[in-house]
Amino acid sequence: MVVVRGEALRDVPPELAVVSVTAMSRDKDRQTVQARLAERADRVREVLDAYREAIEKRETSGVQLYPEFKRGERVSVYVANVTTTVTVTDFGVLGDLMLRLGALEQTRIAGPWWQLRPASTAGAEVRREAIAEALRRAREYAAAVDAEPDRLVEIVDEGADGGAPRPMMMRTAAFHAEAADAAPHLDIEPQLQTVRAAVVVRVAITPPANFPTGPETTGPETTTGPETTSPETTGPETTSPETTGL
Repeated sequence: MVVVRGEALRDVPPELAVVSVTAMSRDKDRQTVQARLAERADRVREVLDAYREAIEKRETSGVQLYPEFKRGERVSVYVANVTTTVTVTDFGVLGDLMLRLGALEQTRIAGPWWQLRPASTAGAEVRREAIAEALRRAREYAAAVDAEPDRLVEIVDEGADGGAPRPMMMRTAAFHAEAADAAPHLDIEPQLQTVRAAVVVRVAITPPANFPTGPETTGPETTTGPETTSPETTGPETTSPETTGL
């Protein structure tokens, strides 16, 4: 039996960029806060609608409305916010989208977080490479003792992350404008995703040729020493005297 480990590592381009945008409102009057939050959420929606073709999905991930207190139970101000999570597939317009969202009043943006799709083929390809590497090493070990791989016994996925890419933030960005009064442009360079896979493989090999394998061990042979048989209890031969008479 040969037990070997195979590992593969690959950097692949991301397939998705996730951005979080939060519209906020703050005022002493509760109804004013609610009205302003609704207006600002509409402005966010209008910007996202303009980039409909570049967006795969958008989801409201959180809404908050709460008072802030001052000196005990006295309400000093009301605060509200709504957060939308946006998944973008067209990275060419991602920088412009983030700039337009960031230009909105009382709006906060975060991201992008780069991702691969859950069904991405990158993970499967890396796992195949890890298995191929393990089998290559198993053949090398077998050849070292003049043997050959006989059969595959087991494959164990060792990777703690299951081959998943590591999430990463924005790599580089650059602002520039073609003219003094032109709108700024944001260039974003996608961060490569590192995909890793590691496996442990157990392979049975043929008996090594011209290699001492040690005495055959089939378990201790049980012997009984000199043959002992139960003695026949015959004693001297006794026969009933013949009664012959005279």
